[in-house]
Amino acid sequence: MTIDLSTISAIDMHAHVHVDGSGRTASPPQLSAAMAAYFGSSEPPRTVEQTAQYYRERGMAAVVFTIDATTNLDHAPNSIDDLVAGAHRNGDVLIPFGSVDPLQGEAAVEEAQRQVGELGVSGFKFHPSVQGFDPSAEEFVPLWSAIEQLQVPVLVHTGQTGAGAGTPGGWGFRLALSNPMLLDDVAARHPDLQIIMAHPSVPWQDEAISIATHKLNTWIDLSGWSPKYFSPALVRAARTYLTHKMLFGTDLPALTPDRWLRDFDGLEFPEEARAMILKDNAARLLGLSS
Repeated sequence: MTIDLSTISAIDMHAHVHVDGSGRTASPPQLSAAMAAYFGSSEPPRTVEQTAQYYRERGMAAVVFTIDATTNLDHAPNSIDDLVAGAHRNGDVLIPFGSVDPLQGEAAVEEAQRQVGELGVSGFKFHPSVQGFDPSAEEFVPLWSAIEQLQVPVLVHTGQTGAGAGTPGGWGFRLALSNPMLLDDVAARHPDLQIIMAHPSVPWQDEAISIATHKLNTWIDLSGWSPKYFSPALVRAARTYLTHKMLFGTDLPALTPDRWLRDFDGLEFPEEARAMILKDNAARLLGLSS
């Protein structure tokens, strides 16, 4: 990465790249259409090159990724290799996270090692509900242990999800798999693994706050919800005792940085807290230096 922290105003910890150069999408087309309808977003899916230009125009950097839910969705995602290569080509603004399918067992462990060792990913993205796995289950300990040894963080979806929302059976996705308390178990077993709990964890916000307070190796990213909808408990924690653990994120294309920042301004955070949330905490977590 060649990010010059002095030239950027923020680091978005949560930006999806939903399509690759060949046109392959992260999710089956019907699921993608259902999510777009749910979010009411007019934002188009962007390739990694288009995503880089989008953030460069805004003077921001972003963590980018797709999600490998091949087994649960019966659909391989857009190319992770292409995404990471594109992020490296645009290393002034993009930070690539990888993704592996936990249901693939030992193959997932080997793929995680490959993505760090050969591709140079800076972390991993997981979505327990979409990928169909319980993060606290014994069978996934080898995967968490491997990533812990690789010394990169994991960004894990928590709370309600727009994926499958409004469809019969919610596309079969189980919300309980994204209860942040399942990650408390992972954090306790793997103290050297940095775990980012993605999104305000509706309806388990207090649980996420408790975990972030209790476990040194846990963080909260504030993506997926406009700040004007944050719970009072989350606003209070972000403004005071957990300021150092809160991370700016949008969930692009579901929510844009323009909208998020405009609504965040309405909360009137002190400048020091604002700086930590928008950039400084992420820089510290990712090991970036000025």
